Amino acid sequence: MVWIDTDMGFDDILAVMMVAASSKPVAGVSLVFGNAPMDAVRANAAGAVSLLGWRFPIHTGAERAILGGVETPAHVLGPTGIPTRGRSLPQAEALPRTDALAALTAWLEGLDAPGEILALGPLTNIAILSLARPDLLSKIDSVTWMGGGATRGNHTASAEFNAFADPEAVAIVFASGISLRVADLDLCRQVLVGPEDVDVVRAVGTQKAEILADLLGAYVDIALNSGRSAMALYDPTAAAAFVAPDAFVFEDAEVTMELAGAHTRGRTIVDQRPHVKPNALWGMRADAARVRALALDALVEAARS
Repeated sequence: MVWIDTDMGFDDILAVMMVAASSKPVAGVSLVFGNAPMDAVRANAAGAVSLLGWRFPIHTGAERAILGGVETPAHVLGPTGIPTRGRSLPQAEALPRTDALAALTAWLEGLDAPGEILALGPLTNIAILSLARPDLLSKIDSVTWMGGGATRGNHTASAEFNAFADPEAVAIVFASGISLRVADLDLCRQVLVGPEDVDVVRAVGTQKAEILADLLGAYVDIALNSGRSAMALYDPTAAAAFVAPDAFVFEDAEVTMELAGAHTRGRTIVDQRPHVKPNALWGMRADAARVRALALDALVEAARS
């Protein structure tokens, strides 16, 4: 079973759809600030439940970073964390406000065999768990995280957004001894979607297809508006690494979180020299065609349902 931790932007929703369409049952979801403040993240989750019929429980987690800040990419994604071409997720009744730490703790305590976590946003909830209940970390088989970057950043010149939003949380998790697989910016940038993929989803012809195509189109527009022809699939690539690990190459790395640099705070320092002591598996290569197909198949399947 898998637990998903997410800040519920459009690519997060698609990542959750991919897991839900796989053979891995979703035990629960914890929400974290990131793509937007928590009120918007909760609203996005409620809208996704209304549109997609998710039945797994969704819990409210960290509303701010370990040191108290709230960083969002509102300049790119807008105030809701999900840009649109006009159509939006349904307005839905707010989800029950249940506590993510209590729910995640209860899930781990009840496991007969270690479970897996797919983390798609800042690592604040996972860091809080590791500090509050280190005795439960042995119940986690692995954490697959979309975050960090070995080369250039996206939120700053040095840092990927999920890492920059709460670098202390990243440092805590990487020091915890949890088995980690990282789908970083460079890996995710190998997998692209473009305007033609929007047309594939819209061609399904349902009302749900129109909404999903609109949201995918607005996601692609992030790249088009900056002069690129296609958009990287971030969280869906991490989901693909989770559901289809044979489509990826991961290699050992010792990862250090930069916490203090005036220009490099939030940067993940990835050391793969022979003498290092690895604390993560770092994504190096993806079968881009297969990952893209998994994502589009999940969209089309949802649009038809």
